[in-house]
Amino acid sequence: MRLSFPLFPEQASTLASKVDSLYFFSLAISAFFSVLIALVIFAFFIKFRRRRAGEVGAPIHGSLMLELVWSIIPFIIAMSLFVWGAIVYFDIVTVPGNATEYFATGKQWMWKFQHPEGQREINVLHIPVGETIKLKMTSEDVIHSFYIPAFRVKQDVLPGRYTTIWFEATKPGTYHLFCAEYCGSEHSLMGGSVVVMEPDEYQAWLDDAGPVASPEEIGAALFDQYICSTCHETDDSGRGPSLHGIYGKEARLADGRTVMRDDDYLRESILRPATHIVNGYPQIMPTFQGQINEVGVLQLISYIKSLGDSETPAAAAGDEAVAASNSVGTEE
Repeated sequence: MRLSFPLFPEQASTLASKVDSLYFFSLAISAFFSVLIALVIFAFFIKFRRRRAGEVGAPIHGSLMLELVWSIIPFIIAMSLFVWGAIVYFDIVTVPGNATEYFATGKQWMWKFQHPEGQREINVLHIPVGETIKLKMTSEDVIHSFYIPAFRVKQDVLPGRYTTIWFEATKPGTYHLFCAEYCGSEHSLMGGSVVVMEPDEYQAWLDDAGPVASPEEIGAALFDQYICSTCHETDDSGRGPSLHGIYGKEARLADGRTVMRDDDYLRESILRPATHIVNGYPQIMPTFQGQINEVGVLQLISYIKSLGDSETPAAAAGDEAVAASNSVGTEE
């Protein structure tokens, strides 16, 4: 019966046991005190029931020790749950440094994925077991929520910004993927699966897909397609700032603010360039809102991140990358 109708999803990630341990401890504490309070109420009901008509209970003047006990014990339990919960929370939101980055884009009513090697999937994500996976996610329309019950991970996917989630699968198999935020009339159909494979099987799956352009290569093709190099030259002599080596560094803006050049900064600069005007440069960059979709923006960001301080573009994109950018960067 348990196999055909399990009470809980199986544990299939390194985070699952941590989340379940906290959950079951909280459940046990709640059940213990619920039963204890019910038994005490019943015992008091029997012991202190009125036995004779007109009987009046004896006055109670209180007990300092009793007050301390029922204040200190709940405090210790509450603080233990808080500290434990905080530890689990920070484990969930802190992405390990060795994580491999994949892209995920929510759209009514599907999930679109891209592997670091360039392979793309819809509603199915193949990953190797034992590898730390980081998903950089955004939405093309409304709020979605990426949820894999077996991994015990869930993260809202928002339009106009990036969110991240990470996990490390511990056993091969196929696991359900859901959208956990109501997103429209076909919300219930917005699902999929995560296929966890042994590393050699995963590599064979990649090889079967054939050679494809990586996100950086497609981003380079988009960079050329929209003639971005006209303004963004390899040094700061162009009409716009150089993009080499800027990722992760601060920028001084024309209004005096200082901002970090992270993924959200680059996205805003591509879609709403008037938001961040770098000091010393005029606002002449056109917006690409509606011309490049979220997948294309992610690929452009990957390309910009790959540019070193004094390097040439990461990889010259071939005809295949150009074709891929034409289909990915402009689709609705």
